[in-house]
Amino acid sequence: MDPLSVTFEQPNTADVRALLERHFALMRSLSPAESCHVMAPETLLDAGATLLGVREAGVLLGVGALTRIGDDAGELKSMHTAQEARGKGVARRLLQALLQEARDRGMNQISLETGSAAEFQAARSLYESEGFEECPPFAAYQLDPLSTFMTLRL
Repeated sequence: MDPLSVTFEQPNTADVRALLERHFALMRSLSPAESCHVMAPETLLDAGATLLGVREAGVLLGVGALTRIGDDAGELKSMHTAQEARGKGVARRLLQALLQEARDRGMNQISLETGSAAEFQAARSLYESEGFEECPPFAAYQLDPLSTFMTLRL
């Protein structure tokens, strides 16, 4: 039996908000404000995001959000695995659940923006291993040497 479970979450739940705030602070520490596209926890609901979590025995280990950016397109936002849970397959489980949610919502393309620095290599490798490919900026994003843009046709 798989000890990891995927759950729908709300950004105002205490443990979810705490993990989103850790993610927000980490992203802000790694990129200058003009190149940092992380969403503050309180803006996820305003953006109509679907927020998923991965839990083990009720403990939140990771979160990720999916927003719609077109009739049949979505964007992955705020994927984060707690430092103490890394190496357990949480990020892959979360990514696969978000992609399935996108399919269930009729999306046929998912894009994302992540950092281009070495600190983001593990994330880029995860996305590549699930079929994402680098692409030009999408939606309102602009070309930025600190950003990597990726997309996946579902």
